[in-house]
Amino acid sequence: MYIIIIAIFLYWGGSWLYYRYQGKKLNGSIPQTEFEETMRKAQIVDLREKNNFDSKHILGARNLPYSQLKYVEGELRPDLPVYLYDERKNICVRAALKLKKWGFTDVKWLDDRFSDWTGKTKKTTKL
Repeated sequence: MYIIIIAIFLYWGGSWLYYRYQGKKLNGSIPQTEFEETMRKAQIVDLREKNNFDSKHILGARNLPYSQLKYVEGELRPDLPVYLYDERKNICVRAALKLKKWGFTDVKWLDDRFSDWTGKTKKTTKL
């Protein structure tokens, strides 16, 4: 039983370290001030699931959940910058790695969690 628990912690820790290293290597993390100042020139992608997006999202963002990203690859233009955000930076790094693999050259992500966002937001109302 202890071996299984230790293996889970090693996997979790190794995965966290790997994506932290990849994030530093990509050098795509930007602070909220820079994100907000330059986002008008970029495609803003909310990687959270639809229900979270509907409850509150950054004004001008489109919802492409990370779990569905491989199915919606064609919805983004590779010639424009892509700005990602989520509650977890790890998800943004994983999405950025996928986008880079698909030929996107300018991919950035919000350094903070979305819950720390102080800029303009929008709520989607349901009829």
